[in-house]
Amino acid sequence: MSLIQEARLHAKPPATAAQRRAAIAWMEFDSPAPPLVAVLLLIMPLIANSFFLIEIFGTTLILGTIALSLMLLAGYGGMVSLMQLTVAGFAGYMVAVFGVSGSANISLGWPWWLAVPMALALATAFGTFGGALAVRTEGIYTIMITLAIGAAFYYFTNQNWAIFNGHTGINTIATPHFWGVDWRSDIAFYYVILATAALCYFAVLYISRAPFGLALQGVRDNPRRMAALGFNVNAHRVAAYAIASFIAALAGVLQVWNYRQISPGSIGVERCIDILIIAVVGGISRPVGPFVGAFIFVILRTFALDFLVKVGLDGNRFRLLIGIGFLVIVFWSSDGVIGLWERWRRRAVRTESRARGGSGHG
Repeated sequence: MSLIQEARLHAKPPATAAQRRAAIAWMEFDSPAPPLVAVLLLIMPLIANSFFLIEIFGTTLILGTIALSLMLLAGYGGMVSLMQLTVAGFAGYMVAVFGVSGSANISLGWPWWLAVPMALALATAFGTFGGALAVRTEGIYTIMITLAIGAAFYYFTNQNWAIFNGHTGINTIATPHFWGVDWRSDIAFYYVILATAALCYFAVLYISRAPFGLALQGVRDNPRRMAALGFNVNAHRVAAYAIASFIAALAGVLQVWNYRQISPGSIGVERCIDILIIAVVGGISRPVGPFVGAFIFVILRTFALDFLVKVGLDGNRFRLLIGIGFLVIVFWSSDGVIGLWERWRRRAVRTESRARGGSGHG
C-alpha cells in the first residue's frame, strides 16, 4: 500500500484549521506583498543589471531552494539534516562527470539532456540512502549523522583525483544550448532559476496540504501515535528525504551551471551550516522562509565585507555580522524573520480592532 493511500485510509494526523490557514496564508490577498514580490521577480531583468540579476537574486533563489529542502525535512518532518548542500554538490559533480567540461580525461562528454537526469537520479538516491541511515536516530544524532555524511563527501572529493579531480575540482563545465538560446546567458538563466524555484516552492506547499504531508507532520508531532494508527513512520521519513534530495539536486544543477565549476570548497562543512542558518533565519516552518533567509544571507555575504572595510575593520570578518544577525533573529523569534513579520501583523490587527472598538463606543 502506498503512503498516500495509507494517509487516506487512516485517521488524519493532528492538524488544526488554524495551521492549515497559516500554511496557505500567502494565497490570501489581504496583503499586497505576495503578488508584488511575484511581479517584481518577473520583471527583475528589466530593472536590474547582470550582477544583481545573477549574483544577488539568482544566487538567492538557488540557495533558497537548497534551504527549502531542509525546511521540508525540519519544518514538516522534524528532521534537521545538514547534508542538503552535500546532495546539491553531489548532483553538481555528477553533471560535471557525465557531461562536458574542461577536464576531458574525467568528464564522459554526455549531452546535458542525458547528464542532468542521471545526476538528479544519482543525487536523489544518494540523499535517500543518507536519509535511510539518519531516520534510525533522532535529535542531535540525526544532525551528527547528516553532518558526518557531508564531511565525508567533502574529504572524499578533496582526496579523489581519478573521478573528482581532487581539491582543484572540475572547471569549464558546459551549459545547455538549445532552441537557438544560450540558457546560461543572464536573462535566460535567471528565468530558468526562477521557474525551478517557483516549482519547488509550490510543490512543497502542495505536499504540506496533501495526505502525505499531513501524515508527515503527524509523524513529527507524535510518531508513536502515528505508528499505532498503522502508519509506517520510517517509510514516511525516508520518502521525505527522497523528495528533499530531489529538490536539493535541482538546485545543485543550477549552481554548477551558474559558476561553471565545482570543487570541494563549495561543499565544505561550513557551507552545509550556512544552509541551516539560511533556513532558520528566514523561518523554518514556512516554505517562503528559506528564500527570505537566503536573500538576507546573500546581501550580508556580498556587501558586509565592503561595509567592514569602510568602518576600519577587517573585511574577512564579514561572517561575524552574519553570526550576530543570526543570534539576534533567533533570540527575538524562534521562527525567524517570518515569525517576526507575523507577530507584527497580529499586533497591528489587534491595534486596529481596538481602535475600531473605541470609536464605536464614542
